Amino acid sequence: MKPLERIFEAARARPRHIILSEGGDPRVAEAAMRLTEQGLARVTLMDGPELSGVTRLIPAEAPDLAELADHWHQMRASRGMTPERALEEMRDPIRQAAMRVRLGQADGTVGGAVATTADTVRAALQIIGRAPDAGVVSSFFLMLSCGPEAPVKGGMIFADCGLVIEPDAEELAAIARAAAASCRRLLTETPRVAMLSFSTAGSADHPSLGRIREALARIRAEEPDLEIDGELQFDAALDDAIRATKAPGSSLSGRPNIFIFPDLASGNIGYKIAQRLGGLIAIGPILQGLDKPANDLSRGCTVDDIVAASAITALQAE
Repeated sequence: MKPLERIFEAARARPRHIILSEGGDPRVAEAAMRLTEQGLARVTLMDGPELSGVTRLIPAEAPDLAELADHWHQMRASRGMTPERALEEMRDPIRQAAMRVRLGQADGTVGGAVATTADTVRAALQIIGRAPDAGVVSSFFLMLSCGPEAPVKGGMIFADCGLVIEPDAEELAAIARAAAASCRRLLTETPRVAMLSFSTAGSADHPSLGRIREALARIRAEEPDLEIDGELQFDAALDDAIRATKAPGSSLSGRPNIFIFPDLASGNIGYKIAQRLGGLIAIGPILQGLDKPANDLSRGCTVDDIVAASAITALQAE
């Protein structure tokens, strides 16, 4: 079974309540119908049309708007939030969706088909917040290589390709650990993590490599059972034969299913090359490290992208 089919099957087994905050966009409304018809989630659609089986909510007219605004005011009063401003901001569908997830009224939310990544992620960070055991909130792309001509088949996680610009050693370690948890949850596979760089097993020396080596040491000390190696060039990470030559002492037992990039520039460039030239399907950015699930969409997303992101959000709520 293909990775995305497994994700859909798992979502159907226990449908979660997902808020789609941009129902005025026809793509989002269509995704709400598909999610409902396919039994992937129970959907609340904000500012959207009346759809069979889908709960419709107009954020500015919500009967509990004042209550939501009061929560927001209490959360941010120390930072200068006034009751009037809190009420106005809770009329915003992205913020209101995040607040409803925070308060347990829904299991997760998906936005960003219209709103910018900055606005979507800011709402998630400020309102839902970071999970207590997360070192940093980061993101990943679920990369699916399922085409008949694909040299490598299956699902992979690329991180961080959308959020943390220049992670330090502690943040790199946190990103890798979170990606391993995401791999277990979404791909139902044992994580095999490659810490990527321009060097393999000490073949080069540069101050930037210190972050990767320190992150690797941290992970091995904290999670000794996690299969991880670095620093590795991409060819050495992907290809068992090349890795055996360049890094004969590698602890990886096979091809990695998680690739950790050293910074946002390389991660963002890397996933787009894989998507545009390699033909891989890229789903994301999916946020990890939040206390409850909230995910971003590209403004160029398709209906299929929204459905997939929503199903992943539902699984993150497990």
